[in-house]
Amino acid sequence: MFTETASKLAPPFLSFSPSAPVQDRNFWENLDDSIKQQLIKDGEAYLNYDYPILKAMDYMEFSRNGCRVNYETKLFSRRTALNTLVLAECVENKGRFMDDIINGIFMICEESGWQLPAHNSYIRDTPQFPLPDVTRPVIDLFSAETGAVLAVAEFLLREPLARISPAISKLIDHNLETRIFTPYLSEYFWWMGDGRESLNNWTVWCTQNILLAAFTRTMTVDRQMAVIEKACRSVDYFLGEYGEDGCCDEGAQYYRHAGLCLFNCIEILNGITGNAFSSLYKADKIKNIAAYIVNVHISDIYYVNFSDCSPAAGRCNAREFLFGLRTDNPDLMKLAASDYQKSADPLLTEEHNLFYRLQTLACHKDMMNYEKNPLIHYKDLYYGSTGLFISRDSRYCLAVKGGCNNDSHNHNDTGSFTIYKDGQPLFIDIGVESYTRKTFSPQRYEIWTMQSQFHNLPTFLGCSRSDLEQMPYAYASDFMDGIGAMEMNGEDYKAKNVAYLLDGECSSITMDIADAYPDRRIITYVRKAALYKGKEIVIEDSYTGTLAPVVLSLISYEKPNWNEERRVLSIGELGECRITGCSSVKTEAFAVEDQRLRLAWKHELYRSLVTFEGSELELRIR
Repeated sequence: MFTETASKLAPPFLSFSPSAPVQDRNFWENLDDSIKQQLIKDGEAYLNYDYPILKAMDYMEFSRNGCRVNYETKLFSRRTALNTLVLAECVENKGRFMDDIINGIFMICEESGWQLPAHNSYIRDTPQFPLPDVTRPVIDLFSAETGAVLAVAEFLLREPLARISPAISKLIDHNLETRIFTPYLSEYFWWMGDGRESLNNWTVWCTQNILLAAFTRTMTVDRQMAVIEKACRSVDYFLGEYGEDGCCDEGAQYYRHAGLCLFNCIEILNGITGNAFSSLYKADKIKNIAAYIVNVHISDIYYVNFSDCSPAAGRCNAREFLFGLRTDNPDLMKLAASDYQKSADPLLTEEHNLFYRLQTLACHKDMMNYEKNPLIHYKDLYYGSTGLFISRDSRYCLAVKGGCNNDSHNHNDTGSFTIYKDGQPLFIDIGVESYTRKTFSPQRYEIWTMQSQFHNLPTFLGCSRSDLEQMPYAYASDFMDGIGAMEMNGEDYKAKNVAYLLDGECSSITMDIADAYPDRRIITYVRKAALYKGKEIVIEDSYTGTLAPVVLSLISYEKPNWNEERRVLSIGELGECRITGCSSVKTEAFAVEDQRLRLAWKHELYRSLVTFEGSELELRIR
């Protein structure tokens, strides 16, 4: 798709303009007064700013104890400060912020490595080196993004920087050459793709930022063509991982780094070729990738979430709005504009990609003037490429994950469901804690949030200590005072015999998830989930096998209360779940202490453990 288009290109190529430079006063002075005032106020908070010092021992902390957050917080705060100062200077244009901008540029250029400690390796899934090697830079997500930040900042302020000293732009160009362009064109990193390596959001995220850096510079035509061709190959490899339906198996949060970075790759390529790539917006796969975020939106801040995705996946902004515009998707434009109008941080003050902030400024008036409280047309759908089923009516949103346990950012959650009622979480997917060294390591499934026992899935008791010793990640060691069989990670652990119905009165999905468990004593476990429109949701589970008893976990945000006489599990004041076929229900609370989880869950969560009486269980949710 991209490579074919690139093969028809002929130079010369245009420079890319991420926004109007500071000397183009028409753009900056025509921003809304409230926006200009806010940008200047934000910049003033960084006057005489002491940029955080990044010590070698800060970098080494990841290799020593697995902690990512301390170094990354300092590193990202440098980029955020620089972006904020640059925007303030572009608005005010008096030179008041230039000293702090130059300090930031020099400090970032003096960093020994732009790659994160967690990404400091040359071969995928190999141990990270404790310190960066300045003679052989690594291009990861944030080295590429740092290159783009510096390149865009220099583009915007090229004239005032040159008046102060030509050495500043030379410093940026030198660092872009040695850290980005030379390794990009001369080395292979896994995210570039080769037709064999599995890819994810890294591919388009890195590629977008390299294109930004490259085409705000002066390059020879041959070098420009080499960058374009390599970028297009990578994007084609990335698209090869997607089904035609456009589903992002990394979830709504990573759509912002996958689908939206794909969008910006097209935007930049169009910008430098006179819209040679514009026809791609009409391709079904691209249109479906764009639409994904609307299809998984539930209400307000909430999204359908599985794997590492949070249910509070972030507000839409200018990129979604523009992607909707380019792909002729008014519902996406409505969602983006409505989110922007409601956002507590519409100007993305914590965003460390300067280009995204510029896109927001350019679209601000259009989004603010767009339809208020729009009617968005949601639909029932089944994403065959990933096994994701979503059905909704005026009160309920039911989502069920089929597929397998080999997704990017995978959790062992095949067959799990989430239910929202009146836009609020009833039965939930917890999400993921703050990333550490363990998160992307062979020990990933030691982390509790990755395990099926903390999803809305069954665990099978009756297992032995030897089972646990042979396959430690497939068994819970202390589950209901016993050892329980859990789901396992890998492409072989999947749903089978999947059937679904999308209908105006009742939409449903049925699957057998026994193969998601490695224990062959689990012969079948058939789950049917159905939304009877305007009435109720019914979950029917049926089991055959020799492990017993079966215990179903139900995870909720509001406190559950089990009424034994009525056989009803009340979830706060939100809804009721009538349970047939259980012998007992036990509820436990667990604190939410992790900073990342607390973005979505402000208080403790609950797990209700529902023990089967026999081989069948039914939940009726109203």
